Amino acid sequence: MKALILCAGLGTRLGGLVEDLPKPMLPLLGKPLLEYNIRYLVHHDFDQIAINLYHKPEAIQATFGDGSELGASIHYAVEDHLLGTAGAVKNLEAFLGTEEDFLVLYGDLLVDQDLRVMLKAHREKRACATLLLHQRERSNSLVQMNAERRITGFLERPTEAQRRAFPFPWVNSGLQLLNRRMLDYIPANHHADLPKDVYVATFEHERLFGYPLTGFRVAIDSHENYNAAQEAVRRGSYSRVAGHR
Repeated sequence: MKALILCAGLGTRLGGLVEDLPKPMLPLLGKPLLEYNIRYLVHHDFDQIAINLYHKPEAIQATFGDGSELGASIHYAVEDHLLGTAGAVKNLEAFLGTEEDFLVLYGDLLVDQDLRVMLKAHREKRACATLLLHQRERSNSLVQMNAERRITGFLERPTEAQRRAFPFPWVNSGLQLLNRRMLDYIPANHHADLPKDVYVATFEHERLFGYPLTGFRVAIDSHENYNAAQEAVRRGSYSRVAGHR
């Protein structure tokens, strides 16, 4: 199956850590974060992988090449200007071909979730999108689900007043299974964001579902979380389903 890893972000919140390399190349016990994610996807049979690039793309291309050493086939898309999470997906429409369902993973995540079970649920519900969700008190993407896990509310970058009026604990995790129908909602050659411009605009009339996180997940968007990711790899808590035993 096909997957997209979004690796074009600048990682400015990490400061000097990414001054000389793109964020997905941050080392975790001597291996780049991106290697963990490629191995994770291949382990779950997502072995045709597209990676969008912007900041220092040659560092990633030279390290991973065509992906064959990791059991993958890698396609690169170098952006001359940042397209955003949704714009990057639309830009890779030709790579997706006739694929009905595909996975999108934010490249700054270290995640360990059973994707086969999640894909099964996605298909059983005939979902246009299935978003991995976790519980957190504060986040930029707040999600409401009903008893069937269908998404019934989505707030992106809410104000404090909106947070108080939307007391639901689920937040977007940055890993999603999408049906190609969602591509129809993304303009070509424009900057667009999956949560703000696609999910908020479609949850009321399309079949969007949440899938609660049962494994491990950390977004490496701060020095604190980078240290947490390294510690998780060191302790072995990141290994249950990710193929890193």
